[in-house]
Amino acid sequence: MTEDAPGPTPGFLVWRLANKWRVAVDRAVAPLGLTHAQYSLVASLYGMRRSGERPSQRQLADHTGLEALYVSKLARALESAGMVERTRDPRDPRAVRLQLTEQGHAVTGQAIVVVQELLQRLMEPLGGLDAQRARTFTHELTALLDTPLAPPVPDDENTQGATS
Repeated sequence: MTEDAPGPTPGFLVWRLANKWRVAVDRAVAPLGLTHAQYSLVASLYGMRRSGERPSQRQLADHTGLEALYVSKLARALESAGMVERTRDPRDPRAVRLQLTEQGHAVTGQAIVVVQELLQRLMEPLGGLDAQRARTFTHELTALLDTPLAPPVPDDENTQGATS
């Protein structure tokens, strides 16, 4: 890059970092028979179970930020692998509740340890997972994630005659 050329945008850097970390987690959990997306689902179920929750697929989609249809697909694959149990909610026949099986709980516990070790290594440039820089980074990312997406701004040219 030249001095006149702008550097990479924050969006590009976040995208690159997300892809880099996804690949790293994919590789780390592959020996346990998981992908990064599956890990995100089972680790969330693991944590929610510890809080006494048995979420629906929709609640898990909201929690993970994954699309509901993708959560359904992941849950079916994890059910086939014997790691997740899917049951209809007796109060709402459209809702499917999820919980880890005994095998799923054991594998998820192992995966969490592997991913925590990986995360510690990935955060070393900021001083490690417990460093102030890492806490600040986490705070900044949380602020960005908590900001709702703005609705699209209408194009004035295309909307000028729409209300007249």
